[in-house]
Amino acid sequence: MVQESTLSSVLSEFARVMLTDFPIQKILDHLVERIVDVLPVTGAGVTLIAPGLSPRYIAASDATAMRFERVQTDLGQGPCLTSFTTGEPVFMPDVAADGRYPAFGPAAVAEGMAAVFTFPLRHRDGCLGSLDLYRDVPGPLSGRARSVAQTLADVAAAYLINAQAREEALQAAEWFRDRALHDPLTGLANRVLLQERIDHAAQRARRSHMSVGVLFVDLDHFKRVNDDFGHRVGDELLIAVGHRLAALVRPGDTLARLSGDEFAFLCEDLLHSSDVEVLASRIGEAFTAPFVLPGAEVSVTASVGIAYAGPGEAVTDSLVLDADIAMYQAKRRGGGTHQIVDLRTAGDSRDRHELEQELRVALARSELDLAYQPIVRMVDGSVVGVEALLRWTHPARGAVPAEAAIAVAEQSGLITRLGAWVLERACRDRTSWLVEHPGQPLDLSVNVSPRQLMTPGFVTSVSAVLGVTAMDPAALVLEVTEGILIEDGDRAMRVLGDLKRLGVRLALDDFGTGYCSLSYLQRFPIDIVKIDQSFVSRLGPQTTASAIAASVTNLAHLLDMEVTAEGIETGRQHDEVVSIGCDLGQGFLYAEPTSTQDLFAQPRLSGINA
Repeated sequence: MVQESTLSSVLSEFARVMLTDFPIQKILDHLVERIVDVLPVTGAGVTLIAPGLSPRYIAASDATAMRFERVQTDLGQGPCLTSFTTGEPVFMPDVAADGRYPAFGPAAVAEGMAAVFTFPLRHRDGCLGSLDLYRDVPGPLSGRARSVAQTLADVAAAYLINAQAREEALQAAEWFRDRALHDPLTGLANRVLLQERIDHAAQRARRSHMSVGVLFVDLDHFKRVNDDFGHRVGDELLIAVGHRLAALVRPGDTLARLSGDEFAFLCEDLLHSSDVEVLASRIGEAFTAPFVLPGAEVSVTASVGIAYAGPGEAVTDSLVLDADIAMYQAKRRGGGTHQIVDLRTAGDSRDRHELEQELRVALARSELDLAYQPIVRMVDGSVVGVEALLRWTHPARGAVPAEAAIAVAEQSGLITRLGAWVLERACRDRTSWLVEHPGQPLDLSVNVSPRQLMTPGFVTSVSAVLGVTAMDPAALVLEVTEGILIEDGDRAMRVLGDLKRLGVRLALDDFGTGYCSLSYLQRFPIDIVKIDQSFVSRLGPQTTASAIAASVTNLAHLLDMEVTAEGIETGRQHDEVVSIGCDLGQGFLYAEPTSTQDLFAQPRLSGINA
């Protein structure tokens, strides 16, 4: 007879354990041990099964019960598998006299099994497996015992579903972190991981008083490769370059792909600046032989810039910017010659300060410009918005990367002025578009730097821009990166709340490139989630990237948010983001960033031929 107090105790145990993070195998082992205490059986076992696959987990109350479980899985026949398939219990009160399983029956009797009763581990989408109860003498199981057994099976199924969801969430989090720290094309470290390593190098350098260097490598005329051979060959070249450069990395150093055709070495524990010059020479030698790629043989050169922090000098992320500036100096000296510009030893330490001053002048003289990349509605391919992108063409330096200009602005305190200029200029442009094209009221997305967002008075400045430009707040989307939500979440929450009260919308940009979890979508007043191109580039049938992107999209939709997929470059990627359910998309497949003069010269996209 089933003891009510014992049953209550077992159910109470499982209710408490539902809140723990016990692994699935430990859960199963505990379950079968306690069931023998509750029910009039001599053994119990559990088998979890996935459709089309072999049993994944097996647990048993003792060695005999384990043999009974394995008889069924080894033969591929028995009441356990029937219960899983049908979702109904199967009773064999006398195994020797039951002829339903010609292979299983005799084998079970030979192992000492006299009776077996199986109960499905049911859930709303099907069945996880079965709970098997064994006896060493024939005889039926009472109706009360059957009812209790099925209750225990249902409780166990609910627990296991919870445990599996926990494991999947953990795996997804680990996948997120790995992808957040590595470039999806080359597998090298990305900018986020490089920053982590720089922070680590700074701590080591303070203890060891050793030197640190950064080498910034940029391919010369890489655009020609894409133009001549196509983007697929361009990607193959970047992968091949990554392999060659990786062969030069010393133990303990880091090679990262920052973006496009830009790579960076972080070299720690240097004895002298000449150590990085030797590495720079080896980088030059790595480009002497052509790259033999599928369908093409490509010769390419690279420009290299060096920034060096000597013993006792501060190691900061400005080393990357300094090396970037040095690389542009090398390009201006001809490129392809692999000239080395060390901002300390070459007497060019003023260059970053000069770039800052030149940015001030560019702001004062209105020498900056904006380009706009269309944002497409996936359901019909129509352009519904644009993203404003900073452009700076220096009279002597040429095109200065937006990342470099923004980095200089943030380090010098110019970011408030620069950000205010971008916002006001973009809003004025949109107002002009409405006058000229009143039937095309595009939404306007503007990126906001973390330092700009957290500057006192930022919300007031946004309100002033809305007023002076007659900008519709509901058409303005301010894009913020997930890092600010993690670093100063409480303050960010207040600022974002104040912005929402102005009527503007908020987008979480580059989702998945840092450490943001899905919980941030619930906590912060976000209207749009932008899935980073590193995910989009990996989308495909049955891929983890697609599963995670779909989960993000589903959760966002449940929270009444829109989802934008970034960096869509191929028809396959378009099809994938459509199948996932993304609302919006942007990328070179639809349109490249263009000037405000040319924006409306492009034909509107009424459909996508992917």
